[in-house]
Amino acid sequence: MGHGSSKEENGAAESQSKGSRRSRLKQRLHLHRRRRSRSNSPSHGKRLNAENFAGIGLLTLVRAEMKFKDKWLACVSFGEQTFRTNISDQTDKPVWNSEKKLLLEKNGPHVARISIYETNKMSRNNLIGYCEIDLLEFLTRDSDSNSNSEILDLLDPSTSDKIVGKIYVSCSVEDPIETEKSFARRILSIVDYNEDGKLSFSEFSDLINAFGNQVAANKKEEMFKAADKNGDGVVSMDELAALLAIQQEKEPLMNCCPVCGETLEVSDKLNYMIHLTLCFDEGTGKQVMTGGFLTDKQASYGWMFKLSEWAHVSSYDVGLNSGSSAHHIVVFDRRTKRLVEELIDEKIVLSMRAIYQSKLGLGLLDTGAKDILQSLSEKQGKKMNSVESAKDIPKFVEFFKDQINLAEVKHPLEHFKTFNEFFVRELKPGARPIAYMERDDVAISAADSRLMAFKSIDESLRFWIKGRKFSIQGLLGKDQCSNAFINGTLVIFRLAPQDYHRFHFPVSGTIQQFVHIPGCLYTVNPIAVNSKYCNVFTENKRVVSIISTAEFGKVAFVAIGATMVGSITFSKKEGDHVKKGEEFGYFSFGGSTVICVFEKDAIEIDEDLLANSARSLETLVTVGMKLGVSKKLANIGLPNIEKCVLQD
Repeated sequence: MGHGSSKEENGAAESQSKGSRRSRLKQRLHLHRRRRSRSNSPSHGKRLNAENFAGIGLLTLVRAEMKFKDKWLACVSFGEQTFRTNISDQTDKPVWNSEKKLLLEKNGPHVARISIYETNKMSRNNLIGYCEIDLLEFLTRDSDSNSNSEILDLLDPSTSDKIVGKIYVSCSVEDPIETEKSFARRILSIVDYNEDGKLSFSEFSDLINAFGNQVAANKKEEMFKAADKNGDGVVSMDELAALLAIQQEKEPLMNCCPVCGETLEVSDKLNYMIHLTLCFDEGTGKQVMTGGFLTDKQASYGWMFKLSEWAHVSSYDVGLNSGSSAHHIVVFDRRTKRLVEELIDEKIVLSMRAIYQSKLGLGLLDTGAKDILQSLSEKQGKKMNSVESAKDIPKFVEFFKDQINLAEVKHPLEHFKTFNEFFVRELKPGARPIAYMERDDVAISAADSRLMAFKSIDESLRFWIKGRKFSIQGLLGKDQCSNAFINGTLVIFRLAPQDYHRFHFPVSGTIQQFVHIPGCLYTVNPIAVNSKYCNVFTENKRVVSIISTAEFGKVAFVAIGATMVGSITFSKKEGDHVKKGEEFGYFSFGGSTVICVFEKDAIEIDEDLLANSARSLETLVTVGMKLGVSKKLANIGLPNIEKCVLQD
């Protein structure tokens, strides 16, 4: 099969080996397809234009130095994809030399999170440290800089003030021409059966036939002779790679990706090259990270979770299913443009699904469970206000250690005498910058939360709220619901237990009135919101406040109680003139929700928030992030959203 026997092969021998060669080639290509089966498409289902293309970065995790001794693995999360390394055999100095190619867009994700996990757990590995790297900034440094390598501090997940180790990384950008040649070399290596770096005509013929391009198949002898400069019947890999790169310019050989099978538009050279480069990223001689994961937590799970996933006990998905039928809630982090997993106790998930996603559960709610929820919430509220409850604070922080940043908290943990004092904790001044502070025509996020935004009530019912009786009138009450609100814009801010639980004004204006509406204390988790059996937002206890503004007309601000939320406390009163970003109040223990209803055609919500919501995907936001702009003044124009969305 190698070049030494290529010229001696007779017709009979070649005919006998032809079938086995083709079957081996198909097996190799099929293996690559299986490896890619769970990965996201490299093109993410969208076309990239040249103006938004920033390059293809090659990120390499070289090694790490830890302050703990154990076996480790690393995960890299970027956009809606996550990759993981193999487990390092070393302990205090894990060595990986693992690499991954990532598509960089000027207006797309550019912050990669590297998470380090210890692997001494059977079912769930333990997050030890993390760091974030801005690849766009890293790759646009001056060419005079010393190298493409960097040493990054690994931070403690519970506080960014503590360093637990260091990680050595390198990053570079491939030249587009070299990328094409490199890809061709990798493809051709599949049919170099004896791995000597040269191909016979029969091997080359197998490769062209595998591409499925009949026009190219009819010209393969002509192309082979063009590459065989000395006429010895074999050509080097580099010679063939160069020939194929030129051929791709004239008449592309591949109409579909030989790795994933996706049909490619060969006239779109940029996306063609991007797809092939990202899809076939193996064969470099270094360990390539395993893909196909949504979040770093999913990638880090051990064999017990994988078994449960295989048995359909546990599952991951993006969008509505992640909140109703699936076991995990996945949301989109607006700051990092990355998917993250919301932590929630597994037993609570199962119990909520049993209650809110079944007719039997609905029957329980109708036969006294509502009163039980009320009683439990009141008792839990009293417990969380007791001195004894303070002992639960460290356990709570440890459970949510990568989602609660103690460095932002105004007071140290010792300051809090009860759990509820910690739960309603204040943040340090400046921890939540307010976007366009001097512009009252720009609305902001009212809470650290998972946000859903809809132009109209109909869209919210189509993509998110499944309760059969939900309406704006039911939410606000008949007296507060003007005609302008009925077809208005709806923004839902869902707070999870680990969030900062003080809510702020999204707009500037005057508080016109408060209306207290009694009700139940259902959970505000998507499992209940997505249930067709109950109407969380219109049946729960809530307080409706109407804010009168010059830029948005009237804005209804609805603070909704939920399971384990003992009270809603306001720091303002009727008649107060307020500025956007000012604190409005806080929820006591438990997760809860704020809903803002804007009058029809009053606000233009940011497009990224609407796009995620249309996918039934919540967006993780913080207080002060830009929400939208008044339609009255929308034509003025605003600077790039990135400048305010990514404020930290």
